[in-house]
Amino acid sequence: MTTWRKLINSAMLQNKDDDINGNYISTLTEKELDVEFDNGFGGEEGQPFTTWTTWFVYFPICYDGSEWCGSIPRNPQASPTSHQGG
Repeated sequence: MTTWRKLINSAMLQNKDDDINGNYISTLTEKELDVEFDNGFGGEEGQPFTTWTTWFVYFPICYDGSEWCGSIPRNPQASPTSHQGG
């Protein structure tokens, strides 16, 4: 079991995104960020979302029923975006 807040925070830490302290805009409410769901294989259980920070955009990714948080830079970058979702 996990929450989108946990998965988004993990992705923010990986990106060294200093907006982890709450400087973001999300389509999820504070309450919805903390709804627990099973992100293991099976069916999608996490609510769809988009979250914007100063430097990144975060979104749900699913492959074969397993869910996690993906991200891309918010502004144009010289580096390409890798395939997402498996």
